[in-house]
Amino acid sequence: MTHLGKKVIITGAARGIGLGIARRLAKEGACVALCDLDFEKAEEEAAALNGSGFKAIAFKADISKVSDIKKMIEHCAGHFSGLDILINNAGILDSSSITEMKEETWDRVMAVNLKGTFFCCQAAVPFLKESPAPRIVNISSIAGRMGGYEASLSYAASKGGILSMTMGMARQLAPFQITVNALCPCPIETVMIQEWTAEQKAGLKQKIPLGRLGSIDDIAGAAAFLTGDDAAFITGLLLDVNGGMYMG
Repeated sequence: MTHLGKKVIITGAARGIGLGIARRLAKEGACVALCDLDFEKAEEEAAALNGSGFKAIAFKADISKVSDIKKMIEHCAGHFSGLDILINNAGILDSSSITEMKEETWDRVMAVNLKGTFFCCQAAVPFLKESPAPRIVNISSIAGRMGGYEASLSYAASKGGILSMTMGMARQLAPFQITVNALCPCPIETVMIQEWTAEQKAGLKQKIPLGRLGSIDDIAGAAAFLTGDDAAFITGLLLDVNGGMYMG
């Protein structure tokens, strides 16, 4: 069990990628906090993990609000008596065109995806400094790498910001042995892309050399690697998990 005893906070963990990562790390022995605005679903999934013999709690938080973030980190780290791993997964998707973009939509995407990620890291750092193997993994996107195909530019810009922030944090937190890395998935089969048409999905698959959309397990496996002992000397990495859709 490669994450035995590790104390983990995962945002956006009620479903999709966040839940997949929570399940993977819990099965590897970690104590996981499933944090999400949808507390009822997060609590349900945490109960399911506990019922299967793993260790999980749920916490309600809107990461666009710094006050919520501070309460989340303090509560979960307090419950576990420490913090080893922070997974910044919470995010929202938008598909507005350049001409259709509204100011409130832009601001909301930035507040959750970029601002939320930064302030989660900020709040977690004092606790991570006390860990013998502290890790931060930020979930970005292929859109942050190259502008995306179907997602809006608010989404692409927020995910691009996460990449530059990841590299900057990796440098600044290295003296504390806190590694900071980012995952850049291609479109993943989650509820976030259910609103896309069959034609949009088919078009995306044609752009992926391996011929399929990514799976939640693909991302969970990469997150497990970056938060495990084998990645102790890896920091500032922007890891593309995209079936060859972007190579750079």
